[in-house]
Amino acid sequence: LTAWQDRFSFAEFFPISALKSQNTDRLLEFIIARLPHGPKYYPDDQLSNRDMRFFVSEMIREQIFLNYREEIPYSTEVVVQQYKESPEITRIEAVIFVNRKTQVSILVGKGGQSIKTLGIAARKRIEEFTDQRIHLELFVKTRENWRDDEKHLNQLGYRK
Repeated sequence: LTAWQDRFSFAEFFPISALKSQNTDRLLEFIIARLPHGPKYYPDDQLSNRDMRFFVSEMIREQIFLNYREEIPYSTEVVVQQYKESPEITRIEAVIFVNRKTQVSILVGKGGQSIKTLGIAARKRIEEFTDQRIHLELFVKTRENWRDDEKHLNQLGYRK
């Protein structure tokens, strides 16, 4: 630590461990205190310029990253096909696109157990976020080389 402090001129020095959450709170406070003030871009009651479908797809994708290893999470794209709200329950249908047919069986798992676990975790996460009861249906489809398909990437909002 001393060698780095001697070598560079830092405004502040924070030895941290993200794994053990050591000093991360001090670092965050330091950063927030130095952020410039600027105009509001959204009203106080508006979270973002993105719609709920975007957040739902990201929460499902988050659970894919948490529940699967290797290349699977990086080969997936989640598209919310249906999002219907009612006072009792919100019904969501989402498609998880993968690059290869072999990835479908990995996502689904033996007897559908893996996709069931994924769906339960994603539903709980979405319910926490929306503070509503959620009925979530997940489908897995193969779209070979979807990451190299300009038209498909445009449809997903990656390029314009």
